[in-house]
Amino acid sequence: MLNPASQSFPLPGSQQRVAPSGQSARKKVALKPGHSLLDWIRFSKSGRDLSGLRGRLVEVTQEELQKHATRDDCWTSIRGMVYNLSPYMDYHPGGEEELMKAGGTDGTGLFDQVHRWVNYESMLKECLVGRMATVMKAVIPAQTPTGLLLPDPVPVPDRDGQPRYDWFQTDATVQVVVYAKKKFPSTGCSLVDLESGVLRVELLLEKLSYMIHLRLADSVEDNISVSTAVSVGKTQLTMQKQAKRKWARLGQPLEGHNTLLPKTDRALYYRDCLLVSKTEVNRNTSIFRMRLPRGTVRHLPVGKHVFLKALVHEAEVVRPYTPVEPRLAAAPWDPLRESDIYLLIKVYPDGLFTPYLSSLPVGAHVSVSGPEGAFSLRPLDDITHLYLVAAGTGLTPMLRLVPLALQDIESISKIKLLFFNRREEDILCRRDLDELAATRESFEVEHVLSEPGGGWTGRRGRIDDAVLRDSLCRPAGSKCCVCVCGPAPFTELTVRLLKQQGFGEEELHAFQD
Repeated sequence: MLNPASQSFPLPGSQQRVAPSGQSARKKVALKPGHSLLDWIRFSKSGRDLSGLRGRLVEVTQEELQKHATRDDCWTSIRGMVYNLSPYMDYHPGGEEELMKAGGTDGTGLFDQVHRWVNYESMLKECLVGRMATVMKAVIPAQTPTGLLLPDPVPVPDRDGQPRYDWFQTDATVQVVVYAKKKFPSTGCSLVDLESGVLRVELLLEKLSYMIHLRLADSVEDNISVSTAVSVGKTQLTMQKQAKRKWARLGQPLEGHNTLLPKTDRALYYRDCLLVSKTEVNRNTSIFRMRLPRGTVRHLPVGKHVFLKALVHEAEVVRPYTPVEPRLAAAPWDPLRESDIYLLIKVYPDGLFTPYLSSLPVGAHVSVSGPEGAFSLRPLDDITHLYLVAAGTGLTPMLRLVPLALQDIESISKIKLLFFNRREEDILCRRDLDELAATRESFEVEHVLSEPGGGWTGRRGRIDDAVLRDSLCRPAGSKCCVCVCGPAPFTELTVRLLKQQGFGEEELHAFQD
């Protein structure tokens, strides 16, 4: 494969694709029967000539690229590589209109804005036309193999607000201290990986990513302790030396060491996690418990999701899932396994990824990324009423938000979850939610069913103007926030109705599907 990229993304339109409601969300379209992702994988492996060049690879000039801008002859370039998009038109979840925006042009910018982690090389490899004749020399940098030892880079300038690090040692330990030089934002978090003598530390600060990446000078134990002083923006790592002796230096810099980049410019980093257990929640949903490798420590803020990656039908497939609180699992909470990740996942029999995941035996390994998502707790700091509107597995982001709001946000006097499902047996985590509502006066949950049984006494129907007006009141002097998550049509309709009812952009957050 020519010039492979290091990032991948789930199909656009996942429900954990987080974006402020004011931003334009990428809409999905109804695909024709037989045009799913699995159908595209099969079609692309059928041996048909999808590039239109019978297997030849050519250099494409800018003038030539511009000639291919019609529905039946649509080329685009992404990072210097040119693809024929026409065969993929009917398989694209975003529809023909979105793909045509990149027709005959360099689509890199548009691609990065909408779904920067799509593994386009895997998806479109049979559609590859060739390279851009000029971009390859002028734009595409030489790739540095992962793990290659590099000379000491130019350090990050030590300016106000610019992170830096220092290290200290005794005969038995090594401490690395990272100074963010400001209070950690609520959306910030740290990710630490220690594997085979390589230390990787990534500090996420709003839209920025600061990284330390070193091959350590000597051997250390494969466990690591991390402590964070949130108020001053300091993170300290402590490692135990295997041999009690002084080091002359901390280690040899590796790729990306001591760099501060926009988070969108930092490649996703996957950990090889162990599937510890699968706990059935209902007929088609289970909690998958993943264990991070020894030597990995991570803080996963509320509102973030992770990506799971696997090779399915010889194609790399990536999907996002939002971790939930471990107490929702049937297994007792083990304080020694704080690094375990609990994912509430609905298995779709006709899907591509979830049947594969469901078929994995306990003890199998799954690639799991660090946290992603733009959700911020800052808008919740002084609100009085928090409303959560969810449908189906759109509940997952709410399951960590509710306890945090109850425990840590003193200004909130009312939290209400409006939860939509088809049938009563589809209601996820019902016992936990109902018990919480029964014991906490400030929390209320209302279940709404679109296909209720004869014995159902609760609210019936689907999301509409009336149910929102009836359920989401705005008392005089209150300050409200509404979070919405569910399938794309549900989310889009809910946000539109809420705006019509007077909720402003600053009061709404949509976890987009």
